[in-house]
Amino acid sequence: MSYAQYLKQLLEPLRIYRLKESANGGELEAQGKALDQVDSTLEEIQREMLIATAEDRGLEAIECLLARRPVTSTLEARRAALAALLRIGGDSFTLGAINDNLKGCGLNAVVNETDTPGIVEVRFPDVPGIPDGIEELKEIIESILPAHVLVNYVYWLVTWAKMEERFQTWGDIEAISPVTWEELEKMVK
Repeated sequence: MSYAQYLKQLLEPLRIYRLKESANGGELEAQGKALDQVDSTLEEIQREMLIATAEDRGLEAIECLLARRPVTSTLEARRAALAALLRIGGDSFTLGAINDNLKGCGLNAVVNETDTPGIVEVRFPDVPGIPDGIEELKEIIESILPAHVLVNYVYWLVTWAKMEERFQTWGDIEAISPVTWEELEKMVK
């Protein structure tokens, strides 16, 4: 219901105003239209002020406060990444918190401790070879990890055994449009 209709319903029982096709009705329509615009603006402000419901301006405002923008492709992933980046603080350096922050940033990376103190390994479990945009990923990862920790990046490659599990014959590979080795590697998990 618009505010004009609401105002007319509110005044109608008084029976002292002509609300249809009159100056009073026109005035209520104009005031109702202005109140509808205010209501619409307030709804947008309320939506954009929370990360969980923000869609554009609210997320952009938060991103302006941060050194890096999240690496995400969907609205939900962007919200989760911003929430994770905002959670990073002085107590965010446990292994679980670091992995949660990386996941929240939209990075497909997992940090594991090594037997050597001060050294961690970063793996990319679902990406064979070196991930696309590795330099940007390294910058983000190293900005989240404590500065005194040495980071070893561990990559995995596709083996012939994994290729044989995915593709039974060369004909299966050739049935796919011409692909490069890198594209073929990404099809094998």
